Amino acid sequence: MSHPAAKPPRSLLRQAGRAIADFSMIRPGDRLLLGLSGGKDSLSLLQILVHLKHHAPVDFELQVATVDPQIEGFDPTPLKGYVSGLGLDYHYASEAIAERAKEHMGRDSFCAFCSRMRRGILYRVAREQGCNVLVLAQHLDDLAESFVMSAFYAGDLRTMKAHYIIDAGDLRVIRPLVYVRERQTADFAKTAGLPVIADNCPACFSMPTKRQHTKELLAKQECENKNLFPSLLHAMRPLMGEAPKNSITPAPDTLEGVGT
Repeated sequence: MSHPAAKPPRSLLRQAGRAIADFSMIRPGDRLLLGLSGGKDSLSLLQILVHLKHHAPVDFELQVATVDPQIEGFDPTPLKGYVSGLGLDYHYASEAIAERAKEHMGRDSFCAFCSRMRRGILYRVAREQGCNVLVLAQHLDDLAESFVMSAFYAGDLRTMKAHYIIDAGDLRVIRPLVYVRERQTADFAKTAGLPVIADNCPACFSMPTKRQHTKELLAKQECENKNLFPSLLHAMRPLMGEAPKNSITPAPDTLEGVGT
């Protein structure tokens, strides 16, 4: 049974549209594959992309893929009916990532190993389905945490890229939520009743992590400095990358107004 996507609030549409334009993320004729984990962020991004597909002045295709890592307590199968109800092509890849980790994880954390494996699977699905753009749902909080962790633990000034071409040269990766705060996707998911999969990855929640400690540190600092995240975004902007060449995305004001 088909059902309509939930309309995102104007603030989410405006911020995503601005990021898409600033980093020239979506080009006419692009075939997008959204990595849908079932968390509040990727489900919110799904609604945004469905809205843009119908209202933005750029013609693009949208498909969705979920990677099931076969972790006990994590069941993303309810997403199958939900995405199908939106009328989108949906690809469900179930892989024994947890089992592979026992033999091949090495010095990586489980989260790092799982993330790398999921990304590789999404690359494969994108290629099999003829998609040229992989869409991921990391937001401004994720970028800020990565930035601080990189500085604190590795002595580097780095964060996630907003838009880049993978080493193989055949796929682009985009993150349309890089200007969006985590609390915005949480509020939208709750208000719209999106089918969030509880404990998106139980293995990640089983013990405190450096990322969780960093999230708590930033939350405490934001209580004292309301401009913390705008300041961090300004500092990270040169590290987020320039748009790959040959982009012909419309100017920022064309996409920023799609939510009005």
